[in-house]
Amino acid sequence: MFHHVKELQFNARVSKPDVRFARLLLEQFGGPNGELKAAMQYFVQAFGCRKAYPAEYDMLMDIATEEFSHLEIVGATIQMLLTGVNGELKNAADESDLTKMLDGKTAKESYIHDAMIDPHFFIVSGGTPTLTDSVGNPWNASYIMGMGDLTADLRLNIGAETSAKMVYENLMKFTDDEYVKESLRFLMTREVAHFQMFQAALDNIKPNFPPGILQSDPRFSNKYFNMSNGKDFKGPWNEGKSPEMKEEWEVIDHPLEHVQETNGLLDEKAKGTQRTEQSVQKDNKSLSAKRKAEVDKATLPKNGVMSWSVYEESVEASSNKNNK
Repeated sequence: MFHHVKELQFNARVSKPDVRFARLLLEQFGGPNGELKAAMQYFVQAFGCRKAYPAEYDMLMDIATEEFSHLEIVGATIQMLLTGVNGELKNAADESDLTKMLDGKTAKESYIHDAMIDPHFFIVSGGTPTLTDSVGNPWNASYIMGMGDLTADLRLNIGAETSAKMVYENLMKFTDDEYVKESLRFLMTREVAHFQMFQAALDNIKPNFPPGILQSDPRFSNKYFNMSNGKDFKGPWNEGKSPEMKEEWEVIDHPLEHVQETNGLLDEKAKGTQRTEQSVQKDNKSLSAKRKAEVDKATLPKNGVMSWSVYEESVEASSNKNNK
């Protein structure tokens, strides 16, 4: 269950209305890298690991719930930045905050221009936050990423936190309001914290590479195809050993000739690796059995009933006590 506490997690403040920045901040309210996206992504992902990975389920639900808290901070900040807009739409008083803010023909024309770019925000919403990005595109569920595999989902979440962190970092460049920057810095910092939490959870799962169950084909897992002309560069991505599987990188300097010589790579041979097709199939079966056993053990019905929570245990204990 959810329990709403009226106080914000971080006390959001603004020094003055700023319609332009309010619209920019919508990017983190209803945009593809925003707080609602993060909250829903982690919330949905959590269902798949409730029984098999209860600790990670708890973490995902905690972070998802915190992201809803951050959505509230962003929404509250947008609303404060829109001070005067809602009232102006209802009462065109000469001395309203919005009238003062739009003092002068240039400011009013600029406001009209912005309204034409995003009419829902300035006209239809009535001066309240909308579930859109900064240019009016509505939030949609296609933003949510989840593969039903915990190691894959955690990697997706690390990427999501990275993107969100960068959006906050960029937003801070477009406001001079120190109070708003204070809130944005808090939100940006929490993205960094969540990044570390997801990384720690991923490191805690053994094995966690590659994502999913199936191992990679040893003929191609350590090949680096030099697909461009000009100066070539070396780095840990194409020389030495690969970081995860410790295979020797093999650079293919002439991809076209190599593909032709190997019958479209069908005749490719594995080099620089100890893995074979036989070892790969063995590892596939081993990891598949391990993951299946974890899920089956965690999701077996108890007393012929599958239950998400453990209320029936409390009822059973109470019943046994009353029968004594």
